Amino acid sequence: MPVLKLVAGALAHIATKVVVLMIFNSLLYASGTYKLFTFHFQKVRGIFACSSLKKYLLLFLTVMCAASRIIAQDLDPRAYVQIPVGVTNLVTGFVYSYGGVVVDPSIPIKNIDADVESFSLGVAHSFNLAGLSAQAMVAVPYSLAQVSGEVNERDSSISRSGFGDTRVRLSVLFLGAPAATLQEMRQAKARKTVMGASVNIVAPTGQFFSDKLINLGTNRWGFRPELALSQPIGKKWLADVYAGLWLFTDNNSFYPGQSSRTQAPMGSFQGHISYNFKANLWVAINATFYTGGASSIDGVVNDDRQSNMRIGWTVVLPTGKLSSIKLAGSTGAIVRIGQDFTTLSIGWQKAWFSKAKK
Repeated sequence: MPVLKLVAGALAHIATKVVVLMIFNSLLYASGTYKLFTFHFQKVRGIFACSSLKKYLLLFLTVMCAASRIIAQDLDPRAYVQIPVGVTNLVTGFVYSYGGVVVDPSIPIKNIDADVESFSLGVAHSFNLAGLSAQAMVAVPYSLAQVSGEVNERDSSISRSGFGDTRVRLSVLFLGAPAATLQEMRQAKARKTVMGASVNIVAPTGQFFSDKLINLGTNRWGFRPELALSQPIGKKWLADVYAGLWLFTDNNSFYPGQSSRTQAPMGSFQGHISYNFKANLWVAINATFYTGGASSIDGVVNDDRQSNMRIGWTVVLPTGKLSSIKLAGSTGAIVRIGQDFTTLSIGWQKAWFSKAKK
């Protein structure tokens, strides 16, 4: 069984990188350089040619891009797309991660092998904020974890199940995307450069035991202010670049219960390029880089400064007029500490549109 698990893990790890390359090649084909994929998407075009559905395509595209952010916080393509005011999204998701998956990389455990299954439920709502497009989100995860490793040179394994930390996000688009209704967005034909800002908050609501090394929650607050640029390229391409800074409060109940753990600010950078095959069908390749974030325990600085890069892919497929399935995967490309794991996810999203006043 360990051999089978090792082989399966290696294949999944390789498959994630292969999918990234396949999507990249697909984007080249779809851009007009090659016509290889024309036949494969012919049926998709036929399915969504119904006139009763066309009026929903703009709303579908913008809503599904925004709702997908709740599921994956580290690789978020199209996180700053304009949303019509008055749209509410319900998002459910399942994420499977394996490898060196640790909430806190400073804990004294070596040779970590973890399997984490997480279920999430979230809701998002777009609104007018002083004439600007804005959106508020909240998501709560529930996780099941099996973790094994060496503690003081002795093999050990544990299981955990419970709620993780709650995530909250407020975003505002301050250039190129004023607050607008669905009808007004239809009339604005030209694609514009969009700039935005957001604040991500991680609230310490997750399961935490001060006398345990492995926890699902962090017992501290986290804040990430972020700036973003979203640049259309032609009619179907979109490039996104984000830069943010994680700030953390102290955990004064760190293991074994009376220790105080602090963490320095950590920079986060994301880059995405995506392509629309249709307004309701798109793919993306993604990359993110973290740097900094060294921690200290009772004033003693740990050698856990992060300098990690992850790559991934995203595919969004329609399942109805205002619903979709999102598939995503990511893996560590350059890992110094703390993020040597692979993640696969699937999520379902449903949107409701109300006639909100602009």
